[in-house]
Amino acid sequence: MVGRHLNMQPELIFSPTDFVAVTNQVFDQAYQGMVTIEGELSDFKISQNKWVYFNLKDDIASVRFFGTVYMLPGPLEDGMKLKVSGAPRLHPKFGFSITIQTIALSGEGTIKKAFDLLQAKLEAEGLFDPARKRSLPFPPGRIGLITSEQSAAYADFMKILNARFGGVAIRFMDVQVQGEPAVGQIVEAIRYLNEHEPDLDVLVVTRGGGSLDDLAVFSTEAVTRSVATSRIPTLVAVGHEIDVSLAELAADKRASTPSNAAELLVPDRAQELARLRAESRQLNNALIQLTSSIRNNIEKIKLQFEQSMNTLFLDSQARLKEYERLLTALNPRNVLGRGYAIIRQQHRAVGSIAQLQPGAIISIEMKDGTADAQITNDNVIGGDNYDRKATI
Repeated sequence: MVGRHLNMQPELIFSPTDFVAVTNQVFDQAYQGMVTIEGELSDFKISQNKWVYFNLKDDIASVRFFGTVYMLPGPLEDGMKLKVSGAPRLHPKFGFSITIQTIALSGEGTIKKAFDLLQAKLEAEGLFDPARKRSLPFPPGRIGLITSEQSAAYADFMKILNARFGGVAIRFMDVQVQGEPAVGQIVEAIRYLNEHEPDLDVLVVTRGGGSLDDLAVFSTEAVTRSVATSRIPTLVAVGHEIDVSLAELAADKRASTPSNAAELLVPDRAQELARLRAESRQLNNALIQLTSSIRNNIEKIKLQFEQSMNTLFLDSQARLKEYERLLTALNPRNVLGRGYAIIRQQHRAVGSIAQLQPGAIISIEMKDGTADAQITNDNVIGGDNYDRKATI
């Protein structure tokens, strides 16, 4: 009896609270606070526009998840394949679930479905409307560049930019362009540059090619909205020419590749120099032609002026001679030569005998001289007519 008692294990009895606490400690020790599960989405629900509930399932089991809407990569539907990371927890009242930390789309079909759902949602909000897109300065003086410094996209963009033009200031933000941290880093980089570098002329967000899963970061709702709401004009270039992300649709300008982004931003220096030389030659030729034309016009105007002056001079001479003939004809001295005389009283010509009174002194001007005379009598002839006699 005693021996049997010695071999018996003590019975462990927990209170519900203790059992929950111990179980959560086991989860923390076993999974180091985090577990990642991939499965098919089912029973997806949003409560109060804030809380998210769903299950991930396979053919045998189903696991419950809980989180907030801010963790969603975009609109989700049952049947999508997700990869969700979170902390396994046994809740004192609601039982077991995994508290969501990150959600990633898994599989091309799911990524394409999520892309279509989010595109329809954002398009209905007007985020892709061409009317809201701004023009980019050409060339820009300062560029904000968001990409991975270790990527081919960074190398290609900088190489083409410096080879084509150079002299453009770059404010670079090194971020991951795929994987779970990428979304948050890209969104934060856009926010930071808008708040602390508002004088940037353009914001470039880019990465090179990859699988649909690799490029999915640039079709998430968070990145797409950050691009759409940027106060700095945006240019987005993701993947190859055939790849189109939602961030590119929301940007003010889309480039097919990182190299094409540099080509769209700055002119080719060699081509610009050749164009300037050609325009300089054209301007020089135009200036020569204009100078020649002006010189010819001046010669024509000079000739016309000389002709006009000669004509005016001849016309003036003719008019002067006509005036001379008229003055000669009207010259009273010429009349005196025909036997007439001019009578003046007090240096004024007398036009009527009524102006002369007896005793008045007058001067008589004739063709060969002047004589003074005095009016001696006044014989009335009749009416206002008088007969005056003068003594010289």
